[in-house]
Amino acid sequence: MNRQFFSYAMIGILNTGIHWTIFLLLMTVSASQSLANLAGYIASASFSFFANARWTFKSDATTPRYLGFMVFMGALSWAFGKGADLINLYPLMTLIGFSALSLVLGFLFSRFCIFRSAA
Repeated sequence: MNRQFFSYAMIGILNTGIHWTIFLLLMTVSASQSLANLAGYIASASFSFFANARWTFKSDATTPRYLGFMVFMGALSWAFGKGADLINLYPLMTLIGFSALSLVLGFLFSRFCIFRSAA
């Protein structure tokens, strides 16, 4: 499990760069944090899903797995951004908070739900 988490975290660094770039670009055009966070997450999570399926979990990246991962984590992304909008959280704090939360919950959800047969 430690090797898997390390691999997941390394892919997560690239994933985070994609997410943050899209989030910040959308924030510059006055998008809401919930929309910016969701859009950044969709792009970065797609990369993350396929990379982790191949290198972290050595498993097939099937459509049902992809949809399950995207729906669960997308809902988490949107909810986190919506909460940030409601409390007027500074956008950088939204990025940092969601990045930390998605690292832990994303790994656990992937390992024990999405790729459980490959773990």
